[in-house]
Amino acid sequence: MEYEIIVKIFQGLQSLQPIPAPVVTIGTFDGVHLGHLQILQRLNQLASHNGGESVMITFYPHPRMVLYPDDQDLRLLNSQEEKTEKLREAGLQNLIVIPFTREFSRLSSLEFVRNILVNTLGMKNLVIGHDHHFGRNREGGFSDLIEYSPVYGFEVEEVPALELDEIPVSSSKIRYAITSGNIRLANIYLGYKYMLTGTVIKGEGRGHKLGFPTANIHPSFPYKLIPGNGVYAAQLSLEGQIFPAVVNIGTKPTFNGRSVAIEAHIPGFSGDLYGKDLTLFFENKIRNEEKFPSVDALRLQIAADVLSAMKMLEVT
Repeated sequence: MEYEIIVKIFQGLQSLQPIPAPVVTIGTFDGVHLGHLQILQRLNQLASHNGGESVMITFYPHPRMVLYPDDQDLRLLNSQEEKTEKLREAGLQNLIVIPFTREFSRLSSLEFVRNILVNTLGMKNLVIGHDHHFGRNREGGFSDLIEYSPVYGFEVEEVPALELDEIPVSSSKIRYAITSGNIRLANIYLGYKYMLTGTVIKGEGRGHKLGFPTANIHPSFPYKLIPGNGVYAAQLSLEGQIFPAVVNIGTKPTFNGRSVAIEAHIPGFSGDLYGKDLTLFFENKIRNEEKFPSVDALRLQIAADVLSAMKMLEVT
């Protein structure tokens, strides 16, 4: 069954308009992975059956950005724009983005259900994922919702965790796979190729001197999770066109570099890319980052990387 695209996006509760027989889910849904899609599918099924509309309540900024502002390790699978697009593809009809503040974080689970879900939204059905918690200090859970549901006149359903090869799919497992360089596994869990959007900035020009010019990419979303250091095969989207690409992420140890850079080589491409926006869709990892004994040895390895990438991307 095909569902409608997102028809309404509400930035905060103040802009909320009446939604018929809302069937609601709650969460950050970072990655909008296969486990999330299982929840969204059930959400849409119930909405269609009940003559209502599917609704997701999510939060921005991410709660950890507000509660732990000094945490430098927070990295997300999706920007807000990427997440919204994936939710649209999944057929969600209404997206409510609640600004997350310290004041909002102090709402108890009961206050959240009564004041927002019932009194403000008029919720009739609630669908949550496995082991979902909400409210102040994440105090509320499925057992609390079972207790609240007859009092406030809604039904609640918990969707079990999706398992692949007996392993539950989760955002944390996907993040670990990406930072470990296991892009193939991350893509399986996501149900799509992991993406990174950025702007091409000036680099040191070493790729051009090696005979393999690269686009140095500055991520558009500062909290975007960057794959672990190494060389990857990827597809590159630029101004509506798709190109095969070899992506190097790392410190360039052959040149004693220190800061991590993201560089994409597009075989056969010529042209000025500075200042342009592009998106990488990671396919697979080719090899780990390593220090080569000479520039010539590095040049030979890059040539081999290009051949490996073309094979992985099935480019002839």
